[in-house]
Amino acid sequence: MTTRQSAAKRVPTGLVPAIALDGGGPIYQQLAEWFRRAIAEGRLRPGQRVPSTRTLAGELGVSRLPVLGAYEQLHAEGYLESFTGAGTCVAAAIPHEGAGAPQRRAPRTTPASAPPAPRRVATRVAAMAAPPQSWLESQGAFRVGVPALDHFPHGVWSRLLSRHARHVGADALVYGDTMGHAPLREAIAEYLATVRAAHADAGQILVTSGAQHGLQICAHALLDPGDRAWVEEPGYPGAHQALGTVGALPVLVPVDAEGLDVAAGIRRAPTARLAYVTPSHQFPLGATLSAARRIELLQWAARTGSWIVEDDYDSEYRYGSRPIAALQGLDADARVIYVGTFSKVLFPALRLGYLVVPTDLLPAFRAARDALDTCSPMLPQRALHDFIREGHFARHIHRMRMLYAARRAALQAAIRRHLPDALQVVGAEAGMQLTALLPPEVDDVALSLRAAQAGVSVRPLSPCYRGESKRSGLILGYGSVDEHAIEEGVRRLRRCL
Repeated sequence: MTTRQSAAKRVPTGLVPAIALDGGGPIYQQLAEWFRRAIAEGRLRPGQRVPSTRTLAGELGVSRLPVLGAYEQLHAEGYLESFTGAGTCVAAAIPHEGAGAPQRRAPRTTPASAPPAPRRVATRVAAMAAPPQSWLESQGAFRVGVPALDHFPHGVWSRLLSRHARHVGADALVYGDTMGHAPLREAIAEYLATVRAAHADAGQILVTSGAQHGLQICAHALLDPGDRAWVEEPGYPGAHQALGTVGALPVLVPVDAEGLDVAAGIRRAPTARLAYVTPSHQFPLGATLSAARRIELLQWAARTGSWIVEDDYDSEYRYGSRPIAALQGLDADARVIYVGTFSKVLFPALRLGYLVVPTDLLPAFRAARDALDTCSPMLPQRALHDFIREGHFARHIHRMRMLYAARRAALQAAIRRHLPDALQVVGAEAGMQLTALLPPEVDDVALSLRAAQAGVSVRPLSPCYRGESKRSGLILGYGSVDEHAIEEGVRRLRRCL
């Protein structure tokens, strides 16, 4: 007799358990789930005999077939085992405390001799966590980062998706190229060369799941724990989250009317490994990085061997002048990694963006991207390629530029009418949002909470600061808000103030 058979026989046979069948699903599934839970919670112990299939079927008043099916499944999963002469038992290999599910323990009546072990998580999670975002509790005006979804050409997009879905081949159903769909990458390279004056060929394009995903890939490919990286102050919170994923240390570099203060960055961290910038439309204050500082930044990177991550998140929309050329187009030393996205231009759920990667960095970026999520879905990539090639993308950008310019003007006019002394507008020359500074004594976070309760989504400015000095203000998105809703939203905001 084996040790396991002996262990099984030493545990006495229990009574038929009280199993309640609730009618939710096939009987064999209900039985199997009941036994799994009973074993995991310790109600059935390792080696304990369970009723025979005939006995259990009779007690439950059901056919023997579903009981046999449940027992076979539990045998296959390792919860039960059978021995000649010993019947069917709970597997002896199951840990005595259960199978790993949460245990139900009786309440303690006496103090525990030792506190329970802490449920540890990675320390860097604190750097990755976003602060509470009360402004997301409302879907009304003025949600930041949402385009005019009702003006998106849904019919065209549905037709393109259907075209590829109907004629999908095996190559679209397997893992795609880590770098992205090759024809889409060619279309992106041509678009960037024409519209953004960027220097890139299709081999340098890496398709991502949006701009934030692109920042995470940059962090994993370029930074080690403890590396220092310049970030704008105030700046995009997502950049801090990306740095936190790899344990890098942010160096806060102030922003003024000319954008990132490069001289201040050099004083604070002259040999930083990386600089993250939004040069065309600084987030959130809206400044454009001046020509002098662009050259100064590129010279610093070339001199120190540092990298520049250029986040060009909404460069398509500029109202006072033609779009500003990309910093990457001025880079003669291949120090700039360019980050772009389609999610803000078309619709957020698309989750497609791209990186332009210097040629010598391609192996590192390919490895980082492959480790994070392998590849982006192929069907939307193929549809997006056609959307660009057939001219729909350019026409949509042109229409939206005119629409957003009108909404921007409507928002500025409404602020002048209803809140002329409370809000000072800055950063309104580009993009789909503007920032309005509040008097110092106004708590913008508390105001955003009141506004959310009134059905208005306003993003406070102060959480975009990470240092001690903060400015109070509101970031107001107008991309998804028509002129009537803009007027009503400003009226409600005035009541909140």
